[in-house]
Amino acid sequence: MGPTGKAIFLTKGVGRHREKLTSFELALRDARIAEFNLVRVSSIFPPGCKVISIQDGLKTLTPGQIVYTVMYDNSTDEPHRLMATSVGLAIPADKDQYGYLSEHKSFGQTDERAGDYAEDLAATMLATALGVDFDPNVSYDERKDVWKLSDKIVQTRNITQSAIGDRDGLWTTVVTAAVFVNLPTTDKQPG
Repeated sequence: MGPTGKAIFLTKGVGRHREKLTSFELALRDARIAEFNLVRVSSIFPPGCKVISIQDGLKTLTPGQIVYTVMYDNSTDEPHRLMATSVGLAIPADKDQYGYLSEHKSFGQTDERAGDYAEDLAATMLATALGVDFDPNVSYDERKDVWKLSDKIVQTRNITQSAIGDRDGLWTTVVTAAVFVNLPTTDKQPG
């Protein structure tokens, strides 16, 4: 049986360089996750998982460690081109139920539009898994209200990074990630 993350932290970054791969590396450094061996995984938020700060999450990791992440990146060398990546998160009210993470990348979308889209994707996947009745043709804001009223989805959020392509044509890369970590155990010794 494989590991199950007990917590996640959300992070984002931007990198620019004449080499595409180096711009990706710089984006990972900006996101503070370049020193780990990142393994991309699909989009399930484990039952009982907690969302923690990046500072608390990084304390649990060591350089070179294999780390599971839901991550998306986007790159351009086209000057002045707006791009974004986003990871959306939908957490169920029932802590024994799994939630969803979703990845989205785009060109021409602002942080808000890309983030809302990723959040909507995650919430839609969770709503369908939970059997929440909703009209997929209504706006995201209207669906959000239905989900909140259902008492089955407790929280949605996103982490989004956008950037505008470098004016001199350097590669520009954006990255967003939900990084899985295991929290230290707090074994209490009998006193």
